[in-house]
Amino acid sequence: MTPGGRRVVLVAAVAENGVIGDGPDIPWRVPGEQATFKQLTLGHVLLMGRTTYESIGRPLPGRTTVVLTRDPAWTADGVLVAHDVDQALVLADGVAGPGPDGGEVEVMVAGGAQVYAATMPVADAQVLTEVRQSPPGDVHYPEIDRAVWHEVRREAFDGFDRVWWTRRQP
Repeated sequence: MTPGGRRVVLVAAVAENGVIGDGPDIPWRVPGEQATFKQLTLGHVLLMGRTTYESIGRPLPGRTTVVLTRDPAWTADGVLVAHDVDQALVLADGVAGPGPDGGEVEVMVAGGAQVYAATMPVADAQVLTEVRQSPPGDVHYPEIDRAVWHEVRREAFDGFDRVWWTRRQP
């Protein structure tokens, strides 16, 4: 959980070979996959790296966006900017109001690979879209340590599965 008590959830689409991107591009088009990302993240805080943000090109509607960058001069309209994970989580905690289901606003980590790796140690959950493809790509999702993470739910769709993971209790 974040310092303020909000859940941190990693949200990613991952191919069978671990690929999540090819440079700034997503190397597949699977109908329905991006719509489920929107459904999961709407009303929450999106935390993403600068490269991921720039590949999207704008803040996504209905979500507060926190962009993580090492560049102290980087800015963009409509987003909050952080320079390390701790600062990003503090900014996310400052977002007031209930989530879309009436519960807490969650911090939804939306990539890229370095941001997933940096936030995995503080994440409470992961919601992964397992894409049934093995495309070429140079960006990979971090390995999931099954001693730390437990699969709790799986839904099958045409071309992908949506899988929920929670951190195991010590």
